Amino acid sequence: MPIAELKMMRLPERTDMSIDFRENERVSITLADNGVAQVRLIRADKMNALDPAMFQAIIDAGHALYDAKGLRAVVLSGEGKSFCAGLDLMSMAKMGTSSKDGEGKAPLTERTYGNANMFQQVAMAWRKLPVPVIAAVHGVCFGGGLQIASGADFRIIAPDTRLSIMEMRWGIIPDMAGFALWSGNVRDDVLRMLTYTNTEFTGTQAVEYGLATEVNDDPLARATELAEQISSKNPDAIREAKGLFGTYLRQSENDVLMEESVRQQRLVGTKNQMEAVASQMQKRPGKFEDH
Repeated sequence: MPIAELKMMRLPERTDMSIDFRENERVSITLADNGVAQVRLIRADKMNALDPAMFQAIIDAGHALYDAKGLRAVVLSGEGKSFCAGLDLMSMAKMGTSSKDGEGKAPLTERTYGNANMFQQVAMAWRKLPVPVIAAVHGVCFGGGLQIASGADFRIIAPDTRLSIMEMRWGIIPDMAGFALWSGNVRDDVLRMLTYTNTEFTGTQAVEYGLATEVNDDPLARATELAEQISSKNPDAIREAKGLFGTYLRQSENDVLMEESVRQQRLVGTKNQMEAVASQMQKRPGKFEDH
């Protein structure tokens, strides 16, 4: 799988966090010494609209972080005035949607990324990461931008953000994993209304609808604060919890109970779990090992 041409600021005191990225004009990654990665869409002059290069850069960023040693949490945000304005209309006509053509485009039904096609993977890559991802949303978040944000574990949003499930305007349906990601969060009738009408709504309404988690005037600062809280916990327990969240809605009660037990058994008595207890008893920050 190709490595994204991304830029990253590396901190010399953490040699175990060695992800090598090259610069491009779509996505940047900064990895701090506490294990929090700031992933930012940096096509600000186009409101971070999605063109083919942006699609691939976002996917590659998620894949590059997947095995990053020392990674504890990710904050996903957009540079400039908006999180993401959705599809770049100039590129829409260039994107094949039915079958392979002379440029080698695959049909949407072809699973090119595990259980997803390329467009779905742009959002699913963040849900598939083994660590929590927090989206910080501001400005405009339309169509594919909303579905990318929905791939995060949760979303902190500015109250005046403009959002829309935009696809019906262009005669298509949401096809970047939105339905898979919105399930369990958004009431069915509300989702139908927003999809059929492509009605625009605010960040405050997004929280009411279940499409966002919390309103904040500075979503990036709040998302970073939450990521730092997460980074202070036992990283093994955080990853096991995310793994359980990834399956529990689709499993039977018996299967959920068993998976909970399996994951807990992997944690109890480990060095990091014992350190979590000791640090709480001694009222000090935990000193955890990354594997």
